[in-house]
Amino acid sequence: MREKRLRRKIRHFRIRKRVEGSPDIPRLVVFRSNEHIYAQIIDDQNSKTIAGVSDLNLAKEKRKTEGGKMNKSDLAKLVGFAIAEKGNAQKIKKVTFDRGGYKFHGRVKALAEGAREGGLNF
Repeated sequence: MREKRLRRKIRHFRIRKRVEGSPDIPRLVVFRSNEHIYAQIIDDQNSKTIAGVSDLNLAKEKRKTEGGKMNKSDLAKLVGFAIAEKGNAQKIKKVTFDRGGYKFHGRVKALAEGAREGGLNF
């Protein structure tokens, strides 16, 4: 497991050499754990987190309204939609996508699709 985490960190550093968030076009970064997924919009020039969302609170709210359990990809799509809403509230329309060293499929792809449906362009 240690080697797997190290390889992801190396991939993330390689991505971060090219991807940088600015006040005009901030960076949308994804962190994926085994159980949860997190998304943040970050302005790297001012070192500020503009917005952040995770599936921890969204899952509880959705279970109360729908009464059933959702799979991880559906929750990731909701997180993408929620981060897009928070970005739109801050008048952010365009971001650069930082996949955090993860492959662009599964939950990461679902989060990106949800953010695009919510109104973010990248």
